[in-house]
Amino acid sequence: MTAEINAKRRRLIKGAAAVAGLGSGLQLVELALAKSDEEAVSALQRWGLLIDSSKCATNCTACVSGCNEEHNLEGFDRPETDAQWIRKLDLTDQQTQHVSSLPMLCQHCENPPCVDVCPTGASFKRDDGIVLVDKHTCIGCRYCVIACPYKARSFVHESLHNQKSYSPRGKGTVESCTLCVHRVDKDLSPACVEACNTKGNGAMMFGDLNDADSEIAKQMKAAPSRQVREDLGLNTGVRYQNI
Repeated sequence: MTAEINAKRRRLIKGAAAVAGLGSGLQLVELALAKSDEEAVSALQRWGLLIDSSKCATNCTACVSGCNEEHNLEGFDRPETDAQWIRKLDLTDQQTQHVSSLPMLCQHCENPPCVDVCPTGASFKRDDGIVLVDKHTCIGCRYCVIACPYKARSFVHESLHNQKSYSPRGKGTVESCTLCVHRVDKDLSPACVEACNTKGNGAMMFGDLNDADSEIAKQMKAAPSRQVREDLGLNTGVRYQNI
């Protein structure tokens, strides 16, 4: 009898997840799973970015445009409320006046503060290190927005149109960079990296930080890199060189 009840429960949960998709058709379970049931997300991988600020021009916004186009992050002429999954920052050395430019986005922390403070579990980290927001359980409390030391999260104030099927969004919920998880699960680089390499100066590199043979791991071994706010001990998945 117990086995039969558990089986019914599993069917009920699966069915509920199937109909709980947002307008895009994305199912809840797909957020935490990878390419297929046979190829689940693995903690053996740790996806990350390496950004070389010496190659990042102050007047280049290729990564921002690439992200906006990929996820249809339309503006409403109110910059203070528009989504900014990735933004450009210019850092000036007060002694030398040297200016460094770098993209700032969700850092996909190993120990993400946004996940710690979320009261519903809407903010979560996949086994492969990608930090996401489940829009079905996000109540818009914005605790995660306050907790994020990188100001990498946005709250959706407006009604949205023409959403992408692979990137569900919703008014009244919090959102941030997904590291283009829909592309990663198809063995593609995030849109920002692709745009930087094709229309920018090739300042961004994506790959598996845990794979010693990957190009990103080799580059991090060959030259020093830093975390932003490394004093917080978050072990970020995004690292910067030449800052």
